[in-house]
Amino acid sequence: MNYFLRFGAYLLHPLLMPLLGACLYFAITPRFTDIEILQAKLLAVAIISLFVPIILFFLLRNLRLISSLELVNVHERKLPLMLQCLLTLLLVKTVFDPYDNPELYFFFVGVLFSSIAALMLVMFKIKISLHQMGIAGVTMFIIALSVHFKVNMLVWIGLLILANGWVASSRLHTNSHNFVEIIVGFFIGLVPQILMLNFWL
Repeated sequence: MNYFLRFGAYLLHPLLMPLLGACLYFAITPRFTDIEILQAKLLAVAIISLFVPIILFFLLRNLRLISSLELVNVHERKLPLMLQCLLTLLLVKTVFDPYDNPELYFFFVGVLFSSIAALMLVMFKIKISLHQMGIAGVTMFIIALSVHFKVNMLVWIGLLILANGWVASSRLHTNSHNFVEIIVGFFIGLVPQILMLNFWL
């Protein structure tokens, strides 16, 4: 059980959530997207939201600005979250637009607002669960897509709800967060996605 709970924190790492959201969107959407454009967009998301942050992590660790990928200490989160906000803004400005893929565009706008909210809390020395924030945002996005496209996504929604519980249990089991930090992280991920629904649903 210990290994199972710990594995959840790696499999559902917040760096993977933007790519997961984008992949699920292209799997669900009935709109035709040229395969080369689809691959280019997914590659851009993978590079900007996953590979670049990993490279920056090793750079920051070598400079001793952070100690681990877990970002256990609140003060260590400030710079990585600033960089995450900038990278997400880059995705919003250069990869997606509100006309071709409005759902995905506003999903990433929601991700940006969640990241900014997490950064603002760090400024007040308040730590939240970024893992919970990430999976909650994707879950709300998929629920909204199911309604928007009138596609039965109950299996995926059920799996994502279970994933929320898995992540919460994992973070509590490893003493990475307390219950309040989990709940706040959940709503920081959820609420911006709900607010963005006004623009595309």
